[in-house]
Amino acid sequence: MKTTLPDSPALLEARQLDRADELHAFRDEFHFPKNADGSNKIYFCGNSLGLQHESVSEATDEILTAWRERAVEGHFTGDRPWMRYHEELRDSQARLLGAAPAEVVTMNTLTVNLHLAMVSFYRPEGQRRRILIERQAFPSDRYAVESQIRFHGLDPADCLVELSPEPGQRLLDEAQLEDYLKAHGDSVALVLWPGVQYATGQVFDLPRIAAAARGCGARMGFDLAHSAGNVPVRLQDSECDFAAWCTYKYLNAGPGSVAGMYVHARYSQRTDLPRFNGWYGNDLASRFKMSPQFKPAAGADAWQLSNPPVLAMAPLLASLNTFERAGFDRLRKKSLALTGWLARQVASELADVVEIITPLNEAQRGCQLSLRVRAGREHGRALFEFLEQAGVVPDWREPDVIRAAPVPLYNSYEDCAALVHLIRQWADQPRCE
Repeated sequence: MKTTLPDSPALLEARQLDRADELHAFRDEFHFPKNADGSNKIYFCGNSLGLQHESVSEATDEILTAWRERAVEGHFTGDRPWMRYHEELRDSQARLLGAAPAEVVTMNTLTVNLHLAMVSFYRPEGQRRRILIERQAFPSDRYAVESQIRFHGLDPADCLVELSPEPGQRLLDEAQLEDYLKAHGDSVALVLWPGVQYATGQVFDLPRIAAAARGCGARMGFDLAHSAGNVPVRLQDSECDFAAWCTYKYLNAGPGSVAGMYVHARYSQRTDLPRFNGWYGNDLASRFKMSPQFKPAAGADAWQLSNPPVLAMAPLLASLNTFERAGFDRLRKKSLALTGWLARQVASELADVVEIITPLNEAQRGCQLSLRVRAGREHGRALFEFLEQAGVVPDWREPDVIRAAPVPLYNSYEDCAALVHLIRQWADQPRCE
């Protein structure tokens, strides 16, 4: 159903802000899911799956045409030969992640890349055997960490450490991690931490966390699934060992799209580093000489296993080109303004209905606002279903969180005004208790 908003000061302000928004025209380049009447849904789920850009079809058609017309020659000919297609994605992702191009490679999917990184950077020895994560980590990260510990013949009950927020708190402060590492750092082999906490939307201080890990002699890795394309990331400044991210959220590359991986430049010539090797991790100059001897490529490319899945990479290329045109500094500026405006509207109009659990400090939040209905989980789920029926697409995370992410590339202030209006409408409905 199409949401018709009543005239209100908030709506008038939202429309004025949209008219002044220098990035507003990018919205028209994206495909929105439709309501039954053909109107666009109000989409706040870019933190789970970004919308498709209009140029994706052209990017994939280019590969299909080359395959149809040139077959195997497409690996070596044309504007973007498939053999080196992943290099088309390198520079723009490096800029988004604050890395040197040689430190970044596009390959596999997020959890696969985390496993490949841990092969190299989780090397338990003596009493230094533990992996430190957050207790609320995304389940796939925990599964990966636990299985890596078991792979080394160790017991997760002894070697997996999970930090929780302080009693009565939803957020985990970096100081808790620092305190743990000061007290127990000589037992920690690896710290694996998110850039953005997926449920609360809290943005962590990556350089601060990495410094704490380095200070106790532990290796440091980041899961940037909710950071890439959302918040500023300075991987080189952090001095972390590795990072990995998916590209189907804020980078709009489509469901299950190819992920990214970062490896610090200090490892670019480390031939002694344990690693699972594959054909495309071999040095390009000798790759097609078919030698039985593996010679690692320079930089993060050495962690590649197989040739690039170019059809899966094409949507990411299309999206990254859009980021380049928009400029990430401008996107971040709009993101802070847009989500900040929504947060203020929620605080002024809905304080009796929902609680914002995402930090409101600009340095600690990205696009996402996580909302908890004050009346409890049952009512929270009812609100989520009401919003879906009204043509809004947020998402639900157990046990009691509705996540709404105003993405600066395609969301508007009017979208935010509609969300606030609908939550108020739901709250004012009479209900049997």
